[in-house]
Amino acid sequence: MKTYKAVVTIEPINLKIGEKLKTLRTTRAFSLDEVSALTNVSKPMLGQIERGQSVPTVTTLWKIATGLKAPLSYFLEAPQAEYTVVSPEPSTVILGDGGKMRAYPLFTYDPVRSVETFYIEFDPGCRHSSEKHNDGVEEHIFVLHGELRLVLGDKTVDVGEKQAARFRADIPHSYQNPGECGCAVYNTIFYPSH
Repeated sequence: MKTYKAVVTIEPINLKIGEKLKTLRTTRAFSLDEVSALTNVSKPMLGQIERGQSVPTVTTLWKIATGLKAPLSYFLEAPQAEYTVVSPEPSTVILGDGGKMRAYPLFTYDPVRSVETFYIEFDPGCRHSSEKHNDGVEEHIFVLHGELRLVLGDKTVDVGEKQAARFRADIPHSYQNPGECGCAVYNTIFYPSH
């Protein structure tokens, strides 16, 4: 009996993000100037991203996603299968806080469920701030190991190992690792149905 092994070609993240940005921009008939005004990302940077010459940081990608009212993982999504088993892929990592935060998309945005999931690593001392997401967006954080401090508007919430937190993400928020060892979490983001 022959066995078959699926061969998956992983497209470099910069090309995938660039293609998705250009598709979204042209579908909505926006110029680079208009996207720059909506996202607060410079026109030259948007052009570099579209051409695959630059990989945006997670902060820049969030600005683009929020300004264009698109889920973050829209820029990373791959075709969906009947079932999927995934692992963090180094080729899809999104960096934040000078590389102290590494976000790996596990399940990219699913329009049926309006959800996406990331595996995120925070080095000691990491402080990553996120601007508010669109209205109604909610995040669930599951801490696998280490400790995560969430700053949600004017409230501070510490989430320990094997604990979880749920919060509205339509307010400014930040993720901090106050500990001396690394912190790893699963982050699931829920988008409101329209």
